Amino acid sequence: MAIEIIPIGQLRCELGEGLHWDAGRQCLWGVDIQGRMVWRWLPGDVEITRWHVDQRVGWVLPIAGSSEHVLLGLQEGVARVDIATMAVRQWVQRPFEGNRGLRLNDAKADSTGAMWCGSLNNDDESQPDGCLYRLGVDGDWKVVDRGYTVANGPAIDATGTVLMHTDSGRRTIYQFDLDVVLGTISRKRIWKVFTESEGYPDGMCFDDEGCLWVAHWGAGCISRFAPDGTLVVRIDLPTSHITNVCFGGQGLDRLFVTSARVGLTPEQLVKEIHAGCLFEVVGHGLQGLKSLPAVSR
Repeated sequence: MAIEIIPIGQLRCELGEGLHWDAGRQCLWGVDIQGRMVWRWLPGDVEITRWHVDQRVGWVLPIAGSSEHVLLGLQEGVARVDIATMAVRQWVQRPFEGNRGLRLNDAKADSTGAMWCGSLNNDDESQPDGCLYRLGVDGDWKVVDRGYTVANGPAIDATGTVLMHTDSGRRTIYQFDLDVVLGTISRKRIWKVFTESEGYPDGMCFDDEGCLWVAHWGAGCISRFAPDGTLVVRIDLPTSHITNVCFGGQGLDRLFVTSARVGLTPEQLVKEIHAGCLFEVVGHGLQGLKSLPAVSR
């Protein structure tokens, strides 16, 4: 496997995250959480389009059937925003209004259009204040699991019956049985615990062979794991804090990765000139699953 790592554009995110391939618009969405920025990249473009927002932002999801709006996971909650300006059109749910300590973090939609997202205590990530939420297509908002330090990386397999979710602070990836019709998860079990040398598991996605790709915060790599948690391949990147991974492109055969500058020392920042970049990993020879839009009424 001849792998090449290519930086894209001129991004230098404080905390790059929230990758989503938008099949309808054929573009890649992402955010800079601490930089309070939403960005969009169309393959082939030299520049990356950016919007600044007034609070931390964890993710972007396209809305099924909407050409003018997307959903943002903002500090205070989930908002429907205008694509042209990223101005809030409507708050769908606002659970953290007035509470600047908590924020949303990382999300995926399932095949019904319901959305699964996590949260954390932004002021003290050691506190188990994080939850896993489900936002139904009818707007129903509920806690489905709790007690996380840093809730991260939901990923849903091709069958729609398995949901992976991470507590990054505990270096642990959990696996659940998922029922998308009932909107429930069950049978929570530990799938993998990272060692100190592996860093902290962050954003995740499945490929079309059923393997799970995981970004390693603090270990400068992404890994592909078999369904039983066995390491298949590790790919090193030129900076320490790798945050998310996502397949995209017309054939879902392009692999994109985000990274962060936060948490690096001044000495590391001098050496790691690509910290905060968006990367494409070329030469992996695999395909991912279609990223699904949310349904919002």
